[in-house]
Amino acid sequence: MNTAVVLFLTTLPDADAADVLARKVLESRLAACVTQLGAVRSRYHWQGKLETAEEIQVLFKTSLVRSAELQRFIESNHPYETPEILSWQADASPAYGQWVIAETQRPLHA
Repeated sequence: MNTAVVLFLTTLPDADAADVLARKVLESRLAACVTQLGAVRSRYHWQGKLETAEEIQVLFKTSLVRSAELQRFIESNHPYETPEILSWQADASPAYGQWVIAETQRPLHA
């Protein structure tokens, strides 16, 4: 039986910003994996003008229980005033889904 995981997609201004956000998310155990999908060209309306930007697209994989916290973390640590944050639930293979769940559990301190 497949396991539910949550995917988050965002864009960042450059590879350095993507690396920083990915490292912070992983260190906080808010995602099991962060995939830097690479450079994209985004075109959008912003403050009454048509804009074009070269950005880095990043995909986060997390568990259902950590998804709300991950979204708040991205919002708080993203360099954009209004970051693109898209999320959706996906079915993962049992082994991968269990790995995501295990990696996003809070560590126990003795």
